[in-house]
Amino acid sequence: MLPCPMKSRLFLFLLLGISPALAAPVAKPVRALLITGGCCHDYPTQAKLLKDAVAKLALVEWTVVNEGGSGTTAMIPLYHNPDWAKPYDVVVHNECFANTADADYIRKITTAHKAGKPAVVIHCAMHTYRAATIDDWREFLGVTSRRHDHQSEYVVRRVVRDHPTMKQFPEQWTTPRDELYVIEKLWPAAKALAVSKSEKDGNDYPVIWVNNYHGARVFGTTFGHGNATWHDPVFVDVVARGVLWAAGRDK
Repeated sequence: MLPCPMKSRLFLFLLLGISPALAAPVAKPVRALLITGGCCHDYPTQAKLLKDAVAKLALVEWTVVNEGGSGTTAMIPLYHNPDWAKPYDVVVHNECFANTADADYIRKITTAHKAGKPAVVIHCAMHTYRAATIDDWREFLGVTSRRHDHQSEYVVRRVVRDHPTMKQFPEQWTTPRDELYVIEKLWPAAKALAVSKSEKDGNDYPVIWVNNYHGARVFGTTFGHGNATWHDPVFVDVVARGVLWAAGRDK
């Protein structure tokens, strides 16, 4: 018969001279849902590198949903369940379905976040549902974007110093080759944490930000196109910290 875990812990505490009442509680793992798939990116590799980066900071139990194929139009089965987000502490959106435009379908997603479910939004999530006429998804993201500049090595400047997600982020960082998304609108509840300058029009655009979506924490970045970015330690660290911040477990 295997020993009872609780009795084993009690015996260990007594052996070490530690009062069980004073022992630090074991933190529960963060329950994270990663929704990924669609056009244009190596999602399996990105998922692995994201999980590896977060594991350096905290214990996370991941559920990965990769549905909808590799095209630009899909309505994945997950969202048809009204309780799709209920089991999770945070939802990471890294999907890319630009031409899906069904308003009722989109609101099945945003309704869960409007009810308080935190989120992280990465790269092509900003162009997902781009064809929709409603703004629900864009308000949730905290930014409106419909196009991007060419791939280049963009200089990223930190504009906020004291946010928990930016603890290890340098004053200036240069990306591997990635795409700069043109941000048409930073929504009123969103706050830019870092910006990059367009090599085409000379304007600064938010590339890392946070958003308050009806009380739900949202962390976002427009970078993450190629695997080179996902292998960059600065990038994966800030995204990992964004996952923990959104889930209320920031360090």
